Amino acid sequence: MRVALAIAVLSIAALGLVQPTPARASVPRRHYGSESLTQLETKLRLAAWRFALRQEGKPYIWGGIGPEGYDCSGLVYAAYKSAGLVLPRTTYEMLDSWYLVRIPKWKAKRGDLAFFGTGHVELFDYGRWTFGAETVGTLIGFHEMNSFWHPTMYFRIRL
Repeated sequence: MRVALAIAVLSIAALGLVQPTPARASVPRRHYGSESLTQLETKLRLAAWRFALRQEGKPYIWGGIGPEGYDCSGLVYAAYKSAGLVLPRTTYEMLDSWYLVRIPKWKAKRGDLAFFGTGHVELFDYGRWTFGAETVGTLIGFHEMNSFWHPTMYFRIRL
């Protein structure tokens, strides 16, 4: 569908009937019934957050996508899947996904994604806290950032 639309727009632009407009960094906010896209994204993020919290205390299992245990990206994957959005499975694939929009830390809200380099992801909580599956031998839970262990990138899910 998107390819057909892009071809149509490019064809019309090539004929000179309309001027092409540059791409925008932000997604236009459309209305879906009585809710805006932003409201739907917020509901999705908070539903994923609530699912993740229910996994607290389960073990880190490398490659795990639940329900017995999870690895870092497996928890994020399962949390958003439970809320109705299937993200890519690994941190590297997530970083390549068009669902993610990079945001500064000061804009990060509970349930946004906090990446520690390209190899680890957790859900942002608040201030200096994240929630996730840290590493082999640990349990899923809250982790406090410090000068050696902190996210380097933050992302929000867009629809």
